[in-house]
Amino acid sequence: MTLALDEASLTRFEAARRRLFPPERNRVPAHLTLFHKLPGAARATVVSVLHASTEQTLPFDVDVTGVRFIGRGNAFALDSPRLLDLRLRLAQRFAEWLTPQDRQPFQPHVTVQNKVDAGRARQDHAELRAAFSPWTSRAIGLDLWHYRGGPWERAASFPFGGG
Repeated sequence: MTLALDEASLTRFEAARRRLFPPERNRVPAHLTLFHKLPGAARATVVSVLHASTEQTLPFDVDVTGVRFIGRGNAFALDSPRLLDLRLRLAQRFAEWLTPQDRQPFQPHVTVQNKVDAGRARQDHAELRAAFSPWTSRAIGLDLWHYRGGPWERAASFPFGGG
């Protein structure tokens, strides 16, 4: 499950991802992951929870605050108290299904580079930081995806405010 962001921000993230991510590994678009894996067998419950959660949530701002070095890549760091609250509430509803990865503390980010040589990642990090100016993105909903062994397939979209 990912956070749906405004088109202008997604365009910026995707441009950086296409430039920096190894092409043979870049199989999905730029995204902000909320949960890596939820059980397909529980889809009806997941969809019900997402409908209820998004109908009660209006679009909100998410600050893009910096560039994070992640060892063999880079990501844009994001911050929003409303995002943290939403993610916590969903994690509580999905607690029985969360993988160890999804039980870790949530640090919102959009990965634009991964699985490259650490030296190249450090160089790209310096360039990204030098060019970075904070901006505000807009969270507009949630997206649920199917993983099909490569590119993702959108399973459902849940706009905030029931839109």
